[in-house]
Amino acid sequence: MSFEEKHKKGYELLHEKDLDRSLDMARELQKINPDAAEGYTLEAEVMQKLGQWDTSIKSLNDAIEKDPENGRLFNLRGYAHLNQDDAEKAKEDFERAIALDNLPSAHRNMVLYKLMAGSGQEAIQYLLDRIRSEPRDVENWILMGDLMKKGGHDEKAKTYYEQALKMDPENEYVKNLLEED
Repeated sequence: MSFEEKHKKGYELLHEKDLDRSLDMARELQKINPDAAEGYTLEAEVMQKLGQWDTSIKSLNDAIEKDPENGRLFNLRGYAHLNQDDAEKAKEDFERAIALDNLPSAHRNMVLYKLMAGSGQEAIQYLLDRIRSEPRDVENWILMGDLMKKGGHDEKAKTYYEQALKMDPENEYVKNLLEED
Protein backbone atom coordinates (compact mmCIF):
# COMPACT_ATOMS: atom_id res chain seq x y z
CA MET A 1 0.00 0.00 0.00
CA SER A 2 1.35 3.44 -0.93
CA PHE A 3 1.63 6.35 1.50
CA GLU A 4 -1.49 7.94 0.00
CA GLU A 5 -3.46 4.67 0.23
CA LYS A 6 -2.43 4.19 3.87
CA HIS A 7 -3.40 7.80 4.60
CA LYS A 8 -6.83 7.28 3.04
CA LYS A 9 -7.29 3.97 4.86
CA GLY A 10 -6.31 5.58 8.17
CA TYR A 11 -9.10 8.14 7.79
CA GLU A 12 -11.59 5.47 6.72
CA LEU A 13 -10.76 3.57 9.92
CA LEU A 14 -11.10 6.78 11.94
CA HIS A 15 -14.57 7.42 10.49
CA GLU A 16 -15.51 3.79 11.18
CA LYS A 17 -14.38 4.42 14.78
CA ASP A 18 -11.71 1.71 14.56
CA LEU A 19 -9.34 3.93 16.50
CA ASP A 20 -6.67 1.33 17.29
CA ARG A 21 -6.16 0.44 13.64
CA SER A 22 -6.36 4.09 12.60
CA LEU A 23 -3.65 4.93 15.13
CA ASP A 24 -1.53 2.05 13.82
CA MET A 25 -1.91 3.49 10.32
CA ALA A 26 -0.88 6.96 11.58
CA ARG A 27 2.28 5.53 13.13
CA GLU A 28 3.07 3.64 9.91
CA LEU A 29 2.74 6.89 7.98
CA GLN A 30 5.14 8.57 10.42
CA LYS A 31 7.70 5.78 9.86
CA ILE A 32 7.34 5.85 6.08
CA ASN A 33 7.75 9.63 5.87
CA PRO A 34 8.71 11.31 9.15
CA ASP A 35 8.87 14.69 7.38
CA ALA A 36 5.21 14.60 6.30
CA ALA A 37 2.47 16.11 8.46
CA GLU A 38 -0.19 13.53 7.53
CA GLY A 39 0.79 10.80 10.00
CA TYR A 40 0.95 13.24 12.90
CA THR A 41 -2.36 14.83 11.91
CA LEU A 42 -4.12 11.47 11.78
CA GLU A 43 -2.65 10.55 15.16
CA ALA A 44 -3.88 13.87 16.59
CA GLU A 45 -7.40 13.26 15.31
CA VAL A 46 -7.47 9.77 16.82
CA MET A 47 -6.34 11.25 20.13
CA GLN A 48 -9.12 13.84 19.95
CA LYS A 49 -11.68 11.06 19.51
CA LEU A 50 -10.19 9.46 22.63
CA GLY A 51 -10.31 12.76 24.54
CA GLN A 52 -6.53 12.76 24.93
CA TRP A 53 -6.04 16.45 24.31
CA ASP A 54 -2.40 16.75 25.47
CA THR A 55 -1.30 13.99 23.10
CA SER A 56 -3.35 15.51 20.29
CA ILE A 57 -1.68 18.89 20.80
CA LYS A 58 1.77 17.28 20.81
CA SER A 59 1.02 15.49 17.53
CA LEU A 60 -0.37 18.68 16.02
CA ASN A 61 2.73 20.60 17.09
CA ASP A 62 4.76 18.01 15.15
CA ALA A 63 2.44 18.33 12.14
CA ILE A 64 2.56 22.14 12.21
CA GLU A 65 6.35 22.03 12.36
CA LYS A 66 6.25 20.08 9.08
CA ASP A 67 3.44 22.07 7.44
CA PRO A 68 3.31 25.54 9.05
CA GLU A 69 1.00 27.08 6.45
CA ASN A 70 -1.85 24.58 6.88
CA GLY A 71 -4.85 26.29 8.47
CA ARG A 72 -6.59 22.97 9.17
CA LEU A 73 -3.80 21.98 11.57
CA PHE A 74 -4.17 25.21 13.54
CA ASN A 75 -7.94 24.73 13.65
CA LEU A 76 -7.55 21.20 15.01
CA ARG A 77 -5.03 22.35 17.61
CA GLY A 78 -7.28 25.25 18.59
CA TYR A 79 -10.13 22.81 19.14
CA ALA A 80 -7.87 20.73 21.40
CA HIS A 81 -6.89 23.86 23.35
CA LEU A 82 -10.56 24.77 23.70
CA ASN A 83 -11.25 21.34 25.17
CA GLN A 84 -8.46 21.92 27.68
CA ASP A 85 -10.00 25.26 28.69
CA ASP A 86 -7.04 27.16 27.27
CA ALA A 87 -9.20 29.74 25.54
CA GLU A 88 -6.47 32.19 24.58
CA LYS A 89 -4.34 29.58 22.80
CA ALA A 90 -7.51 28.32 21.10
CA LYS A 91 -8.35 31.82 19.91
CA GLU A 92 -4.82 32.33 18.53
CA ASP A 93 -5.01 29.07 16.60
CA PHE A 94 -8.49 29.80 15.21
CA GLU A 95 -7.34 33.25 14.11
CA ARG A 96 -4.29 31.69 12.43
CA ALA A 97 -6.46 29.07 10.68
CA ILE A 98 -8.75 31.82 9.42
CA ALA A 99 -5.83 33.96 8.25
CA LEU A 100 -4.22 31.04 6.41
CA ASP A 101 -7.21 29.32 4.82
CA ASN A 102 -10.40 31.15 5.90
CA LEU A 103 -11.83 27.80 7.02
CA PRO A 104 -15.57 27.76 7.74
CA SER A 105 -14.94 25.28 10.56
CA ALA A 106 -12.44 27.70 12.14
CA HIS A 107 -15.06 30.45 12.03
CA ARG A 108 -17.56 28.13 13.76
CA ASN A 109 -14.92 27.25 16.34
CA MET A 110 -14.39 30.97 16.89
CA VAL A 111 -18.10 31.19 17.73
CA LEU A 112 -17.63 28.36 20.26
CA TYR A 113 -14.63 30.18 21.71
CA LYS A 114 -16.68 33.35 22.15
CA LEU A 115 -19.48 31.39 23.83
CA MET A 116 -17.07 29.67 26.20
CA ALA A 117 -15.44 33.01 26.97
CA GLY A 118 -18.85 34.31 28.11
CA SER A 119 -19.36 36.59 25.12
CA GLY A 120 -22.70 35.24 23.91
CA GLN A 121 -23.86 38.41 22.16
CA GLU A 122 -20.50 38.75 20.42
CA ALA A 123 -20.75 35.09 19.32
CA ILE A 124 -24.21 35.63 17.87
CA GLN A 125 -23.11 38.78 16.04
CA TYR A 126 -20.05 36.98 14.65
CA LEU A 127 -22.26 34.15 13.42
CA LEU A 128 -24.77 36.57 11.87
CA ASP A 129 -21.89 38.23 10.03
CA ARG A 130 -20.79 34.78 8.80
CA ILE A 131 -24.31 34.03 7.57
CA ARG A 132 -24.35 37.34 5.67
CA SER A 133 -20.92 36.75 4.12
CA GLU A 134 -21.38 33.00 3.47
CA PRO A 135 -25.14 32.47 3.11
CA ARG A 136 -24.71 29.06 1.47
CA ASP A 137 -22.81 27.54 4.41
CA VAL A 138 -25.56 25.40 5.91
CA GLU A 139 -23.59 24.70 9.10
CA ASN A 140 -23.78 28.37 10.09
CA TRP A 141 -27.58 28.28 9.86
CA ILE A 142 -27.69 25.12 11.97
CA LEU A 143 -25.36 26.57 14.60
CA MET A 144 -27.47 29.73 14.81
CA GLY A 145 -30.58 27.59 15.21
CA ASP A 146 -28.86 25.67 18.00
CA LEU A 147 -27.89 28.91 19.74
CA MET A 148 -31.41 30.28 19.47
CA LYS A 149 -32.87 27.03 20.81
CA LYS A 150 -30.47 27.00 23.77
CA GLY A 151 -31.47 30.58 24.49
CA GLY A 152 -35.14 29.61 24.60
CA HIS A 153 -36.03 31.23 21.28
CA ASP A 154 -37.69 28.19 19.71
CA GLU A 155 -39.51 30.06 16.92
CA LYS A 156 -36.32 31.85 15.81
CA ALA A 157 -34.46 28.54 15.99
CA LYS A 158 -37.09 26.94 13.77
CA THR A 159 -36.60 29.58 11.06
CA TYR A 160 -32.83 28.92 10.99
CA TYR A 161 -33.39 25.17 10.87
CA GLU A 162 -35.95 25.53 8.08
CA GLN A 163 -33.48 27.57 6.03
CA ALA A 164 -30.81 24.93 6.63
CA LEU A 165 -33.20 22.21 5.49
CA LYS A 166 -34.00 24.13 2.29
CA MET A 167 -30.27 24.19 1.55
CA ASP A 168 -29.66 20.57 2.62
CA PRO A 169 -32.92 18.61 2.38
CA GLU A 170 -31.23 15.35 3.42
CA ASN A 171 -29.77 16.70 6.68
CA GLU A 172 -30.95 14.19 9.30
CA TYR A 173 -29.94 16.37 12.26
CA VAL A 174 -32.16 19.23 11.11
CA LYS A 175 -35.01 16.92 10.07
CA ASN A 176 -35.03 15.40 13.55
CA LEU A 177 -35.01 18.82 15.23
CA LEU A 178 -37.92 20.05 13.16
CA GLU A 179 -39.91 16.86 13.80
CA GLU A 180 -39.58 17.45 17.56
CA ASP A 181 -41.54 20.70 17.28
